[in-house]
Amino acid sequence: MDESQFQSHVKNEITSAVNYYDTEFSGDRQDTLSYYLGEPFGNEVEGRSSVVCTEVSDVIEYLMPSLMKIFASSNKFVRFAGRKKEDVKSAEQATELVNYVINSQNNGFKILHNFFKDGLLFKLGAVKFYWEESESTVEEKYSGLSENELTLLLDDPDVELVSQEMTEVGNVDEMGQEQPIEQTFSVEVKRRLKGGKVKIDNIPPEELIFSRRATSLEDCDFIAHRTEVRAGDLIEQGYDADLVLKLAGGENLDDEPERQQRHQEISSSSEQDSSDPSMRNVLVTEGYIKCDYNNDNIPELRRIVCLGESSEIVENEPFDHVPFALLSPVLMPHRMVGRSVAEMVMDLQKIKSSIFRNMLDNLYLTNNQRVAVVEGQVNLDDLLTSRPAGIVRMRNQGMVQPLSVPQMSGQAFNMLEYVDQVRDQRTGFSKASMGLDPKVLQSTSANAVNQTIQGSALKVEMIARVFAETGCRDLAFGVLQLLQKHQTKPMTIRLRNEYVDIDPRAFENEFDLEVDIGVGNGKEEEKMQMLVQIAGKQEQLLQQLGANNPVVKPSQYVNTLRKIAEMAGFKDTEQFFSSGEEIDQALAQPPQEEQQPDLELQMKMKEIEAEIALKREKMQAEIQLKREEMMAKIEARKQEFQAELSLRQQKLALGGEISTNLPNVQ
Repeated sequence: MDESQFQSHVKNEITSAVNYYDTEFSGDRQDTLSYYLGEPFGNEVEGRSSVVCTEVSDVIEYLMPSLMKIFASSNKFVRFAGRKKEDVKSAEQATELVNYVINSQNNGFKILHNFFKDGLLFKLGAVKFYWEESESTVEEKYSGLSENELTLLLDDPDVELVSQEMTEVGNVDEMGQEQPIEQTFSVEVKRRLKGGKVKIDNIPPEELIFSRRATSLEDCDFIAHRTEVRAGDLIEQGYDADLVLKLAGGENLDDEPERQQRHQEISSSSEQDSSDPSMRNVLVTEGYIKCDYNNDNIPELRRIVCLGESSEIVENEPFDHVPFALLSPVLMPHRMVGRSVAEMVMDLQKIKSSIFRNMLDNLYLTNNQRVAVVEGQVNLDDLLTSRPAGIVRMRNQGMVQPLSVPQMSGQAFNMLEYVDQVRDQRTGFSKASMGLDPKVLQSTSANAVNQTIQGSALKVEMIARVFAETGCRDLAFGVLQLLQKHQTKPMTIRLRNEYVDIDPRAFENEFDLEVDIGVGNGKEEEKMQMLVQIAGKQEQLLQQLGANNPVVKPSQYVNTLRKIAEMAGFKDTEQFFSSGEEIDQALAQPPQEEQQPDLELQMKMKEIEAEIALKREKMQAEIQLKREEMMAKIEARKQEFQAELSLRQQKLALGGEISTNLPNVQ
């Protein structure tokens, strides 16, 4: 399509999206904000109670701390997982880098807070992520430069010469002969330093427009950020000055009812245009549209920037992604915008306010009852003046009769309790879940109390899971994609108490994303107790089976201890324990002193061992010699005894007397 056709197509998409926003969302968001701020309903009657309950505000402010604790209690709420074994290291680096960009380079807590609160209140929360170029100038001084060095310095296009001085130096060699004169230069230059980073911005609901046919970002044909920018800022960015100044001061988004309601303390009247043309606002629409721009019958995504109400296109380029992340707390199938938590309780806020008003009116009538009087028999001035110990003058007794007022407090309190039960069923918000209702929690078993609290927490955890799998996932992938595309040099971040250079350009592989938000059925205390029990079992196995056992490694035991420290609120667990990888490496490689012991110590050990062996052999030889001598003596005595015994037997046979003394052998 030609430029005029494309201009007409873009303008039609913008007009259709703005009309869709005005008819479907603007009025609902104004009502929601009015309910959140506790503003009057408009049906108040003078002289009657006009109290307004704040159910919407109470529920939203109850959910926000729980959600922020889930997401922001740790600096790592997103985690990338490698699809192959060799991707593990890159996935860990990508995890550290993306969390660093979200939490450190941007105000991650504030971004997530506004992101979630917009979704809870206005059905849709939106953030935009983009690469923001930056440029700074530093002054540098150099002295003693040669001509070649000076030429090399000034050849840098980012260097601008400020001042220059030349000095001629004559040298004399060792023989006393003069050498050629050398020229040196002293210069002062300005160097432009270019950089950039990923920028994440919250988008107010009234500034986001999109196609009415969209069911998700993937099939959204048109989506845009529509806001106001000062003319001078646009001219500084390089846009045509004549066109910008021509369109400045026209459409004013401050007239939008949503914006006026958000800034109630500011006058709702239109802001007068500044006398300085560069300070006037220009309507800027940054949109992403799918169309067949090059006539190949295949729609492609293009980024456009339009100025003014007439949608003058000043930028038009092909683009590879939609830089928005959206979330809704309650998903609706086949719709990009779901339901908000606020709309679930807006009717309850009105009902509860009506009950309170009637109950208070009933109390007012009880304290100041209506009376029936006989006309002309009572002093009406006395009767209309209600004061303690006041006197009402009347002509005859019984001229004033009080009109009885029925007491409604009992029924009203029952009705309020029923409304609270309906609210609890819809949102999970209740006093019981916070441990504040003594009627429910007293005289109740601990198991029943835990089930009550956990059942209420399921609603919060469901909303957290929806946020994690929609807006947070898109935000994490978008940040990683921007880093891979625009980061031209490694980034230095602190990883495990060490500063590590991570180059996102090396992430050629794709990752799976797991949003680690720590939601589950159990409470934090139960998880802590379970981890303590696991740590005890691991410690027992390590003591019984040793460090090199097939069941549990020391690194796994340390990881359990680190997790316990994290759940206790300590973000920097490095101050307590080393990382699991460091422990595994230390166990795999013994210390250097053990690998290469001192040579002299080895020689001494060998000498001691040889000496011990020699003494052992000598002692064994002496013992053997003594054993042999003793055996020889025993054998000799035995032979002597045998001889004497034989001689005695012979003499007895001859009838002689034996006079020989045999040895006493026992």
